[in-house]
Amino acid sequence: MKESDRKRILVTGGAGFLGSHLCERLVRAGQDVLCVDNFYTGTKENIAHLLGRTNFELLRHDVTFPLYVEVDEIYNLACPASPVHYQHDPVQTTKTSVNGAINMLGLAKRLRARILQASTSEVYGDPEHHPQQEGYWGHVNPVGIRSCYDEGKRCAETLFMDYHRQHGLDVRIARIFNTYGPRMHPADGRVVSNFITQALAGQPLTVYGDGAQTRAFCYVDDMVDALIRLMEAPASGTPVNLGNPCETTMLEIAQAVLRATGSRSRIELRPLPADDPHQRCPDITLARQLLGWEPHTALEDGLRRTVDYFAARLAAQAHADGAPGNVVPVSATAREARAALS
Repeated sequence: MKESDRKRILVTGGAGFLGSHLCERLVRAGQDVLCVDNFYTGTKENIAHLLGRTNFELLRHDVTFPLYVEVDEIYNLACPASPVHYQHDPVQTTKTSVNGAINMLGLAKRLRARILQASTSEVYGDPEHHPQQEGYWGHVNPVGIRSCYDEGKRCAETLFMDYHRQHGLDVRIARIFNTYGPRMHPADGRVVSNFITQALAGQPLTVYGDGAQTRAFCYVDDMVDALIRLMEAPASGTPVNLGNPCETTMLEIAQAVLRATGSRSRIELRPLPADDPHQRCPDITLARQLLGWEPHTALEDGLRRTVDYFAARLAAQAHADGAPGNVVPVSATAREARAALS
């Protein structure tokens, strides 16, 4: 990389699942990366391999408080993203989305830095239009148990657009749909991590509702590529959907996990949680047009890599706790990994 092309880039939430992959990609590209995280859901384990790099810096900080640093670009990813985590302290979740956006926008305004907001498909709520286009305003319960996350992200989008209109700030808004891959937290309550953890342990896979509800699963490497392309693309003046345009039912993803793990676990149906969307799928026409992007990782391939990660992590934990079994290398097959955990 030419020295003139090198930027100092701030990634909030950089020790989290998606943020750590983004930091890794930017560091590999030769950028100077400042990773900021309060370690509520992020972990040092996620970015441990980057700590010795001269172009990577870690700062423990909560974005609900102002931050005074010098950077060229800001990726604002900080916020708990799984229901288990964001519902644990809903007031703090809302503060992270709203106050965090205000503080990062204030920093971007002072520095005249380009800033990207990691928004979410949850801004569409339980949508009545399929697939969801960026112009759809959504169908959201503003007072439900998921509202701290949904409405916090909607408010953050409002703030980003108002800073753009009022102050001429160079903003990007990524509406991120379901993303999965290595470094997901095993206990985050998301469907992929739940199913894999249960399958590896030989437990029933808990499918909520009748299993016919759909999501669109995008592998993390594809999502990181999309975020970087969005940051580097000319401003569009609109949020952009980022995700996999292919829908998968909950029963289909459960069966895919069983195949990937070689597990004989049964599938168990449970009542659907309140406000859980029945159908979710992005229209990525805009991403294709503006970014030349679409996901390329097949679900089976992404699940296999994710299963290997989970198996190695869970086996290592079992070994540390004194349980029988060996640490399984990431390259091991899922069947061998499951055997080591049993």
